Amino acid sequence: MSKKNVISRRSVLKGAAGLVGAAAGSGAITGFPYIMSQEAKVLRYLGTAVNEGDDISKKCFADTGIKIEYITATTDDVTKRVITQPNSFDVLDTEYFSLKKLVPSGNILGLNAKKIKEFDNITPVFTKGELPNGKKIGNQGTAPWKVLYLEGENSTKFSKTPTEHVTLIPTVYNADTLGIRPDLIKRPISSWSELLNPEFKGKASILNIPSIGIMDAAMVVEASGLHKYEDKGNMTKAEIDLTMKIMTEAKKSGQFRAFWKDFNESVNLMAAGETVIQSMWSPAVTKVRSMGIDCTFQPLKEGYRSWASGFCVSKGVSGKKLDIAYEFVNWYLSGFAGAYLNRQGYYSAVLSTAKANMSPDEWGYWMEGKAAVADIKAPDGTTLEKAGAKRDGGSYEDRMGSVACWNAVMDENDYMVRKWNEFIAA
Repeated sequence: MSKKNVISRRSVLKGAAGLVGAAAGSGAITGFPYIMSQEAKVLRYLGTAVNEGDDISKKCFADTGIKIEYITATTDDVTKRVITQPNSFDVLDTEYFSLKKLVPSGNILGLNAKKIKEFDNITPVFTKGELPNGKKIGNQGTAPWKVLYLEGENSTKFSKTPTEHVTLIPTVYNADTLGIRPDLIKRPISSWSELLNPEFKGKASILNIPSIGIMDAAMVVEASGLHKYEDKGNMTKAEIDLTMKIMTEAKKSGQFRAFWKDFNESVNLMAAGETVIQSMWSPAVTKVRSMGIDCTFQPLKEGYRSWASGFCVSKGVSGKKLDIAYEFVNWYLSGFAGAYLNRQGYYSAVLSTAKANMSPDEWGYWMEGKAAVADIKAPDGTTLEKAGAKRDGGSYEDRMGSVACWNAVMDENDYMVRKWNEFIAA
């Protein structure tokens, strides 16, 4: 993997990821044993590129003989495919906020927690809404623990209490904030409200994924003192109208340079200095920094907007294929993939196995807020940070302990999307 292609959240790597999957599936990638069997162990993996990677698929094949065929799409397209083509994939990698659309369809199968070796070691961020130290964290929006369990294996209803059947086996999550160019702003930034500061007119940007963009907008509106939401992740129609009115007025005044939809757009805007403050994802900030450009994933006093992903399977998966799916999920939580994701600024669902696959210095930098002793490397070996650097936002406890809300699907989702699109078109 080259420096230019750090696997990124919702990166538009459909072609590349598809080719990787096809190559891994065909046995064309060499350097690991080819395992002969009467029935090939192949899984069609549908996802958004968050948890994908050539290194992951190769290591999985080397360790288990399971060939991964990646089917990469945007968040919205993944959801559409699950609802309309449930037999076109085996394993689904999706976000918890999508479950309110997916579970009622009956097209995904809840996995049995008893068959997941590390399930009891999954961070309580997912299972209880708290840090390992017991500190409760923000629960606005579709917090994972609200939608973690099903009433039964084939149920289309969430269970309010723990059951054996889990909607998504947790894999990865993060706390998102604004990215800034401190070299161009030249003063401290401490609030989401700065996104609408006229000082940055024509130099600000927000992401154009409605269900996520409106959460960032709500953080800005609330930080500006213009409205206090009962739940930013489940607004009333009146709150949606108010939020979009404020954002539309800012747009018409020329506040926003652009509305980005994918990782590469956000990187290019910031690297070129076309924007100096914008919605951003952690690996995108890392990518800008790897180009030698000053960029900060800025901690803000109001906290972070968080997201989380996990694995389930299609309702069409059974028998030997289901056994292979369980083997894959268990492998994924065993440490290699978790460490790989941690090195990109994400967090692994099972901290203990990821830690065992990272050096003490890596763990100290990424997870404990410590200054790096040596240079910090990306998964491809390129230097991300020089010795002495500290992670933006500090430790795992500092960042995840400051989560204010989670990505969500609102009860008024259709209305929200319509109003968001009117804002973008205004």
